[in-house]
Amino acid sequence: QVQLVESGGGLVQPGGSLRLSCVASGSIFSMTAMAWYRQAPGKQRELVAAITTGGATNYLDSVKGRFTISRENTKNTVYLQMNSLKPEDTAVYSCHARPVLSGGNYWGQGTQVTVSS
Repeated sequence: QVQLVESGGGLVQPGGSLRLSCVASGSIFSMTAMAWYRQAPGKQRELVAAITTGGATNYLDSVKGRFTISRENTKNTVYLQMNSLKPEDTAVYSCHARPVLSGGNYWGQGTQVTVSS
């Protein structure tokens, strides 16, 4: 069983920055693919960014150049650095883990990001 705890959400003005963190436990973190998803009110959940065990990344088109996903295996942590935030980035952001060896899909509780003036 993998447990995920997110932090770093909040209220920020347009153009501002936030960094989300997700600490994982219960798996071999270095062998776990990680991702951030978001869901805005009335919309479907969408994949924002993902990072493989080898460090390869991919991003939602609308966040490319603004968001950066990274991982620190020694701290069992994945980050999402969000710059140049826009009101349309407002959503609940959730961390996702997929252990490569044991399989399964695990979710954090989510953290609210609100971009508003």
